[in-house]
Amino acid sequence: LPIIIIDTDEKLIINDVKITAGMKIIYNGENKLNYITDPALEYDGYIGIEIRGSSSLRFPKKSYGIETRNISGENLNVSILGMPKENDWVLYAPYSDKTLIRNVLAYQISNKLGRYAARTRFCELILNGNYEGVYVFMEKIKQDKNRVNISKLGEEGKDISGGYLLQIDRTDSPGWYSDYPSATDSNKKIFYQYIFPQNDVITDDQKNYIEDWMKNFENILASEEFNNADFGFLKYLDVDSFVDYLLISELTKNVDAYRLSTFMYKDRDDIDPRLKLGPVWDFNIAFGNADFYRGEFIDGFQVTMEIEDEYQQPFWFAKLFKDKFIFNKFSQRWNILRKGALASDSIIIFIDNHIRELGAAINRNFNRWK
Repeated sequence: LPIIIIDTDEKLIINDVKITAGMKIIYNGENKLNYITDPALEYDGYIGIEIRGSSSLRFPKKSYGIETRNISGENLNVSILGMPKENDWVLYAPYSDKTLIRNVLAYQISNKLGRYAARTRFCELILNGNYEGVYVFMEKIKQDKNRVNISKLGEEGKDISGGYLLQIDRTDSPGWYSDYPSATDSNKKIFYQYIFPQNDVITDDQKNYIEDWMKNFENILASEEFNNADFGFLKYLDVDSFVDYLLISELTKNVDAYRLSTFMYKDRDDIDPRLKLGPVWDFNIAFGNADFYRGEFIDGFQVTMEIEDEYQQPFWFAKLFKDKFIFNKFSQRWNILRKGALASDSIIIFIDNHIRELGAAINRNFNRWK
């Protein structure tokens, strides 16, 4: 595996504010061994680094947000481990996931379905001289021609209709509340976050546009004629992306699906006026790795689960899932994919390949984290 060596010069890595550090990546190419004494041919330079995560913040093995920088501290777009050039990266720490591979496997499945998910590479981390185990170096979800490929906003005279990247998650980032209660709790409303444009650059006009667009979208879905062929959800929703999002969430039995780390995006009207679901994100407690909301069982659907905590699903996920047109598309797509990308043998091959790739690093990781 590639070896990532980070040195903070004894500075403490904190949450939400990046500190400057040095990073080296030792990678000698496919099927070649890497040693910490080898030259850092893949990357040898500056980064900004911070702790990232929500519930994972309490884990002793920390995940990090990484920003590649030049000597002046400015963003530096670089290609790392075969991924397209960018400056924002994630160094994800598998900890609650003892297989180490759940996120990588889910993203690989999504990409096999033709739906972009973050590119990933397993690696081993040495932080300030200490071995920290197996990590996943991966792309951060953001607007980019090689990531979420939507139009940029903000230029004078630019069409305000797109693009926008939104997220359903906790309420610790700027956004707005839906006018409608959640699917299972009439006292709770969904909070939509602005991801792109980011809050420090998004204008009031842009906020008003995407909020009004989503309100109109939800008004239609709340109506009795939500599935009208002329003015119903088909005008506003990319059904194929919605179906694939359902398939990946249900195949993996993701108890966080539809309510946490749930992304959606809208491009400019002249490119595509519909809302798309994705990219998928955060599967560390999917694939049976949860003992709540029936995550440990293989039957039933997460999209129709009765959610009892504060992180709720929008009403329209379950309503659309029960619609005959969408459920038929869901069923047909499932049956086709089960003979190809989602065949049991195909998924088992993914798993076996990842285990072979990790190799002896698995034992080193669990010697570090018992």
